[in-house]
Amino acid sequence: MNSFIKEKIAQAVFILQEQDIDLWLTFVRETSVNPDPILPLIYGQSSLTRPSALIIHRTGECIAIVGRIDANTACGLGVYQQVIECDAEIQPHLLATLQRLNPAKIAVNFSQYNVMADGLSVGLFEVLKNMLHGTEFIQRLCSSEDIIAALNGRKTVREVALVRAAVEATEEIFEETYAILREGISEKEIADFMHAQVIKRGLDLAWTYEGCPAVNYGPDSPVGHAVPGDIVLQRGHIVHFDFGVKKSEYCADIQRVVYMLRTNEKTAPAPVQRGFETVRKAVEAARIKIKPGVTGFEVDQAARYAIIQAGYPEYQYATGHQLGRHAHDGGGILGPHWQVYGSLPDAELECGQIYTIEPGLAVPGYGYIGLEEDVVVTGNGCDYLSAPQKELIYC
Repeated sequence: MNSFIKEKIAQAVFILQEQDIDLWLTFVRETSVNPDPILPLIYGQSSLTRPSALIIHRTGECIAIVGRIDANTACGLGVYQQVIECDAEIQPHLLATLQRLNPAKIAVNFSQYNVMADGLSVGLFEVLKNMLHGTEFIQRLCSSEDIIAALNGRKTVREVALVRAAVEATEEIFEETYAILREGISEKEIADFMHAQVIKRGLDLAWTYEGCPAVNYGPDSPVGHAVPGDIVLQRGHIVHFDFGVKKSEYCADIQRVVYMLRTNEKTAPAPVQRGFETVRKAVEAARIKIKPGVTGFEVDQAARYAIIQAGYPEYQYATGHQLGRHAHDGGGILGPHWQVYGSLPDAELECGQIYTIEPGLAVPGYGYIGLEEDVVVTGNGCDYLSAPQKELIYC
């Protein structure tokens, strides 16, 4: 873990230099109760109790100002050259450090739209501003959202390998699940089976237990983050899955589609086949568009247009999101210019980022078709991390 943190902090120093930011300050307290999302990258899994300041300077100097009871842990990480212990007050230690370094820009852990960069609560931000009141530093504060978007988004070779391993484990569980699909089995029974496979492998789920997997049978099953229910599988149903595991702290997020043949059918009916091919084309349209420098909005439009051009209603969600330690890993998204997404669709894609691509549509009378593939942005395009579903699976 310590080597991983060293790797990410070295990456953070490069990003500070690249963005012309002098100092990145992550201000936290009682992180076992209210953890900052970025802490695993710069501090690991240990908690901090009292108000604490983790400081990374563009020169590479790293300082941890922490309570005495947390000092041994901070020292043990081997990444903070100076660990300053404080008991009754952190303010004098923080001010002395800022005065010594005299940063022109101080990036702090708040953001309007990037959830990974918004770990600083309103109350604690007030505490920080009170500490800096009357100094020139209060005028030098800015959001660390661009730093965190780059640090969290640009996956290292090690991080990409970890996501790939989670994807492979997810695909293995899918294959075992297809084999038990039969007429009369309920959505909940399938979810229970998949949960058992996760436990057997010693893995975790990529999101909440109740909704991972999502299992949808036919036209009457609620699609989204609904809990699998008592609907049973019938012939002529589309089966839709949304599922991912967490392995070694990194996630997969994949959607797959199965069709249960009626007694005299050898292939799916034309409406189901057309729906599937339309979603496949939308996935591929997004994948082809992805490369460094392109915005998430542009990628979303490519996939969205493929669905609308084929005569289907526009899907009411973003085409994709970043993937990493979380299934929804913050940062830029592949999305439309909707108010709920703020400025995130305008973020440019960068090499090393991992995204999902997940357009979808409903086929009246049959059910929902949603495919979700995981891809990593490369120097001139992107590569699939999952083996893309190119044909309908039959049961």
